[in-house]
Amino acid sequence: MALKAKVLYDFHSENPGEISIAENEVVTLFSEEELEGWLEGENSRGEAGLFPASYVEIIRDHITSNNNGFSLTQTKVQTSYTSSQPHRGFGADSSSFHTSQGSDDDWDDEWDDSSPVANVPQGLSSSPPLHPVATSLPGRGSSQQQQAKSSATVGRNLNRFSTFVKSGGEAFLLGEASAFVKDGDRICVVMGKHGPEWQEDPYPFTCTIDDPTKQTKFKGMKSYMSYGLTPTHTNVQVNRRYKHFDWLYGRLVERFPVISVPHLPEKQATGRFEEDFLSKRRKGLIWWMNHMTSHPVLAHCDVFQHFLTCGADEKAWKQGKRKAERDELVGANFFLTISPPSVPLDLQEVESKIEGFKTFTKKMDENIIVVNTSINEFGRKQISGFKKEYQKVGQSFKLLAQAFELDQQVFSVGLNKAISYTGESYEAIGEYFADQPRQDLDLISDLLDIYKGHLANFPDIIHVQKGALTKVKDCPKKEGELHDRCNIISFATLAEIQHFHRTRVRDFRSQMQYHLRQQISFFQKITAKLEDALQIYDDDQ
Repeated sequence: MALKAKVLYDFHSENPGEISIAENEVVTLFSEEELEGWLEGENSRGEAGLFPASYVEIIRDHITSNNNGFSLTQTKVQTSYTSSQPHRGFGADSSSFHTSQGSDDDWDDEWDDSSPVANVPQGLSSSPPLHPVATSLPGRGSSQQQQAKSSATVGRNLNRFSTFVKSGGEAFLLGEASAFVKDGDRICVVMGKHGPEWQEDPYPFTCTIDDPTKQTKFKGMKSYMSYGLTPTHTNVQVNRRYKHFDWLYGRLVERFPVISVPHLPEKQATGRFEEDFLSKRRKGLIWWMNHMTSHPVLAHCDVFQHFLTCGADEKAWKQGKRKAERDELVGANFFLTISPPSVPLDLQEVESKIEGFKTFTKKMDENIIVVNTSINEFGRKQISGFKKEYQKVGQSFKLLAQAFELDQQVFSVGLNKAISYTGESYEAIGEYFADQPRQDLDLISDLLDIYKGHLANFPDIIHVQKGALTKVKDCPKKEGELHDRCNIISFATLAEIQHFHRTRVRDFRSQMQYHLRQQISFFQKITAKLEDALQIYDDDQ
């Protein structure tokens, strides 16, 4: 007998491979196997495809016996397709809810930087999902079903819809979240001059990252790089490896579904101990740390503070690590920590702001690529082309001076010297050009890298909020119950957008000012070199 399910909420298909379903409709399921928060089946109109698993409850047929034999009794069983289950991935049990946990032994063992990035439930970034995503559905017999199989692929938009499920947004909106929230875990959103924003950090701090040092273990058999971190609110240095940053990143992504956790510098399989790579990684970590410490929420969460303050006490470190991995305030429960303003939001205005921000981030993302391409090309020209051309001119002047020296007239000695110095000056200017990108252009590229990560995070963050708005629209009967919880998600999303804009203005203003100062200094150095050459001609008169 075909497996049936009753539809709990309206769903309108938006992508190829999806089908629309209506509240109270009975649909046929092709399989109970869930695909990234989706089920596949056929609606009452004979359309086959995907729909959200959490939008239906399965109607099961149970066989019961009586004195005369057996009969079928139909009962409805609510499936457990809550937001947390898709978050765990395919076939995962409750023990696998927290990703990248590992054991304490795994933590102590050497994690080679060339190993794959730790799996993270990355609904909020471009990193791979926790489990492989199937690109097609299990085969079935009929041609209609095979047609659905070929079209129902899991692409970016399809996964983004399930972000609302995996982030816990849907479960929270439906009132399924339940956890005890301590006062210290509460996250306040306030109404600022320009709209909702995170409550200002009363105890701001920064953190420096020293040049890495090479360490060994197992009697020198394995090597790794260690970074010295010194937060200003403790002034006590702690040593951390890249794998520690990687672990922390995984915890933060899982903990904060509507906050843009900055991306870490990428791993590298080879050349991990080369100076250029280490220098670039350190700069990337400095940007990462600056964005962490300047975020009112991320800077003071328990796991980040543990990362910054727990020293060489191995026992204390493991206790903090286990506590973070058993954090209950993840997924749907995260939204319970948000304390919003008492003023309700106009959901139409919220939707308009979100759409405006989507347009902004799309355009910013496109133009970051343009800027990065332009400055990289210009930098290459400075390092090779400009240097080569200036050196060519310099060498030609020096050759001219050598020709003049053949005259051996006393009154031409000063001129010969001046022309030769002019040639040397041009060669030096060529070196100036080759060195300059490291002083200014590379720093802009580093800034663009951190913002490319943020821009990759926001589509899924926005989709959590839009999923909440869609749910309110699709369930008018429950609008009174859903509206307040939708407000909480909207407040948090708008606060994060506000923080992004403030940080963006701060960073780009500061970096562009620094860039122009470096350019002024650069050309002043060239001018000074040319003035020195000119002075030699004057001295000879």
